[in-house]
Amino acid sequence: MPKIQPQPGIMDIELYQAGSSHATGAENTVKLSSNENPFGPSPAAIEALGKTAHMLHRYPSTDHLPLRKAIAEAFDLWSDNIICGVGSDEIISFLCYAYAGPGDEVIHTEHGFAMYRISTLAAGATPVEVPEHRRLTDVDAILAACNERTKIVFIANPNNPTGTMIAEAEVRRLAEGIPSHTILVLDGAYAEYVEGYDGGTRLVHSYENVVMTRTFSKLYGLGGLRVGWGYGPKHIIDTLNRIRGPFNVSLPALAAAEAAVKDQAYADQCRDENTRLRAWLANALAEHGVASDTSMTNFILARFNSQEEAEACDEYLKSQGLIVRRVGGYNLPECLRITVGDEASCRRVAHAVGQFKGQKND
Repeated sequence: MPKIQPQPGIMDIELYQAGSSHATGAENTVKLSSNENPFGPSPAAIEALGKTAHMLHRYPSTDHLPLRKAIAEAFDLWSDNIICGVGSDEIISFLCYAYAGPGDEVIHTEHGFAMYRISTLAAGATPVEVPEHRRLTDVDAILAACNERTKIVFIANPNNPTGTMIAEAEVRRLAEGIPSHTILVLDGAYAEYVEGYDGGTRLVHSYENVVMTRTFSKLYGLGGLRVGWGYGPKHIIDTLNRIRGPFNVSLPALAAAEAAVKDQAYADQCRDENTRLRAWLANALAEHGVASDTSMTNFILARFNSQEEAEACDEYLKSQGLIVRRVGGYNLPECLRITVGDEASCRRVAHAVGQFKGQKND
């Protein structure tokens, strides 16, 4: 054994598996595996990014104030209570590093985002997985799992990879029921896809132990720049800023994100198209005998009769140049997660699933 050993828990982390980008041997491929906005970023964001090219020798701001002010204005928040990070993943990690460690527990649901477990183990804490009820966050199961060691509870609402969402009343019941020493983190990576949803703002304003996280990687189409943010009580945000690197978000990313969040007309357009095409795709899959729960996100969790059928369909889709996401690692081996693409992509994947089901039934 080598004398240099990592901290306990590190080697229990399985490497994160991102959505595939290539289908070997296929032409004209369409990537529907990473829940990216098929329409790309706002033209204003692209323009703002280009203007930073002559400034790449300069460090970015350390306080991210222009972006924080833009976010605050767009969502009626307090700018001093916002922290920016390299994607919302970094905010999740900050929370674990700051508030959980050896002997502590962090709760996530059985189909929850993989980074909850990864960040918990990296901090030396113990991840606690609780069951969901038919792919829906189960508040009672979470509350039953809480104890004096529970430091953080993570839920995504809407959830990835299920696409499902629980009502604000249920989230409030969770916030009221967890121990006072526990932080409730509301991961809102897909919150912007829900018309009129505040992502948890009212709850953050009501409790001293509720934090919400958001990202520019989904609706705003800036996944390649990695920008996210968190909003919470001032005492928590101040704590997280103590461990945040001073130049964690790049200058181009800050500029593009600021322009993107100011262009709410473009965001509305993308949301409306996603809502329309999501409903169409879900109905088209259902007509081919592939069920899905009502999705509140930019993807469909397609359910097949077995793991074998799901994997066979995935292989067929790859042969047709269509790349979707297997989610066995999220305890959903009989499912495929399919990003809602543009109209041509949606029609193409629905047709291919129909062909696969037709061949299977011949």
